[in-house]
Amino acid sequence: MKKMVPVEKNQNYDVDITDLTYQGLGVAKIDDFPIFIENALPTENVTMKVIKVKKNFAFGRVVKINQKSKDRVELVDKAYTQTGIAPLQHLKYDAQLKFKQHQIQVDFDKMKLDVTVNPTIGMDDPTHYRNKAQIPVRSINGQLQTGFYRKHSHDLVPIEDFYIQDPKIDEAVVVVRDILRKFRVQPYDEQTNKGVVRNIMVRRGHYSHEMMIVLITRTEKLPSSSEIVAEIEQSLPEVKSIVQNVNPEKTNALMGKKNKVLAGKSTIEDTLLGLKFDISASSFYQVNPVQTEKLYDLATKKADLSADDVVIDAYCGIGTISLSMARVAKQVYGVEIVPEAVEDAKKNAKLNNLTNVHFVTGKAETQMAKWQEDGLKPDVISVDPPRKGLDASLIDSVVKMQPKRVVYVSCNPATLARDVKLFTEQGYQVNQPIQPVDQFPQTVHVESITVLERGH
Repeated sequence: MKKMVPVEKNQNYDVDITDLTYQGLGVAKIDDFPIFIENALPTENVTMKVIKVKKNFAFGRVVKINQKSKDRVELVDKAYTQTGIAPLQHLKYDAQLKFKQHQIQVDFDKMKLDVTVNPTIGMDDPTHYRNKAQIPVRSINGQLQTGFYRKHSHDLVPIEDFYIQDPKIDEAVVVVRDILRKFRVQPYDEQTNKGVVRNIMVRRGHYSHEMMIVLITRTEKLPSSSEIVAEIEQSLPEVKSIVQNVNPEKTNALMGKKNKVLAGKSTIEDTLLGLKFDISASSFYQVNPVQTEKLYDLATKKADLSADDVVIDAYCGIGTISLSMARVAKQVYGVEIVPEAVEDAKKNAKLNNLTNVHFVTGKAETQMAKWQEDGLKPDVISVDPPRKGLDASLIDSVVKMQPKRVVYVSCNPATLARDVKLFTEQGYQVNQPIQPVDQFPQTVHVESITVLERGH
């Protein structure tokens, strides 16, 4: 017998919001049937319109808020919610921090793991923190526009102030947009795969204030390239590097393989925890420098290193955690799958005169197995995996190496809890509270540090 769905599309219902999902949507239930509603908060009563009905749940849109949560703040600009730039902008900042702490706790409770989660470490100013922007360039009503896509679509919403980005970056995007308009450069058209400029990327050193502009083009040729470069340099004195990245493919991937330096250097420099880093157009570099320093400083402290320790840093990127730990430890080994990142990591070690680090290119799980077979005996292993978490084979290799401690930096509480359970089944324990750090204020993402220790 087909189960009856208690709601109908396009109908309005008054509902109580009881929870927030990990995507920041309010949850209401009608006859135990969940409805997910954007811009609705727990403790609120709202009139909502059902916009989509599935077999086991539905989506709704707020028509009217009948009873407001004490944690609600006015929207700065509804475009930030529409585009997903700031999905939590309607939630007071201290409540955002609690939401993130709660997210991690929920995922560990689901795995029946008994852990404590500390309050989330937040920012004094939870806006304007991003040191990198990747802004699509499209034609709207015949004019070249920059902005951000409406969620789940490729409709560009023109935006000049992005709220969570360094204001100097927002300013630079507008300056570059106006220069491209002046020289009538054709914006990219996704439908036809025609046009020239696809995206503008801007990076800015938080401490150095050095700026890099990357013009991502479909074509090898950038018309009026020398005039455009001259105007950018004249209008934006902080710019130390202008790069053209060529991406001819019909793809959602942001960058192509080829970078051409149009002016200045191929990298900009910034510091993190007193270490210097060279950042290229394709480098992965954490986008929130203030919080990254707190995160990596904590990771290094929690590793509890001594001068005789050997460390492995899996997923080492351009060496940010490795170099931080190399200042204390005897020897650090880093592995990373992206060859350019490994080149950057080696350069960064030289830049900081650190000779006790060794970086290799490869898949973390393959390299860990190899090191384990070679008899490498690390005292501490640090992992900072992508959202999908750790491969079970990597966990096996780590356990076989028997380090005293594993420091797990995570960007996804669900895969973290799953992985920690696998570690605990093989004799590792979480003896101290998990520490969330808010790397991405106004969004639902949360980073955290978990320390696993070998049982006795």
